[in-house]
Amino acid sequence: MSIETTDPTLQLGQPTALPSRPEEARLDRVPNPHADTDYLARFTVPEFTSLCPVTGQPDFATLMIDYVPDAWLVESKSLKLYLGAFRNHGAFHEDCTVAIGKRLCALLSPRWLRIGGYWYPRGGIPIDVFWQTGPAPQAVWVPDQGVPPYRGRG
Repeated sequence: MSIETTDPTLQLGQPTALPSRPEEARLDRVPNPHADTDYLARFTVPEFTSLCPVTGQPDFATLMIDYVPDAWLVESKSLKLYLGAFRNHGAFHEDCTVAIGKRLCALLSPRWLRIGGYWYPRGGIPIDVFWQTGPAPQAVWVPDQGVPPYRGRG
């Protein structure tokens, strides 16, 4: 099964502007060519940014998104544009992390999904946020997300 990059229904292969807000961003999905197999797909987002809804100052995080697809895969260009739309979006760490996980679940109906938001300190306190849909399928290898807990210079 192949996906044509000139498919006019996808953002892939098309000039696409960065959406100004996450609500305006379009996430695309494509058929999973291995829907009969349980496997884990991981997206690592080391430069995620959003804005503090109180101060307007930027917040930075590494996001780790792991999912076991069913019939659909998220198309990565659309995911990149969606996540980029948070750059000027004011929301707390918990809201950003959980909203991204829920939106992906609504789009994909995966067999399993988890998201880890590893946020840099705000006000001297790092806030890490974790959300998942339930237990991972038993036969799937789910590696550690590999992001160490925040540790200062001490």
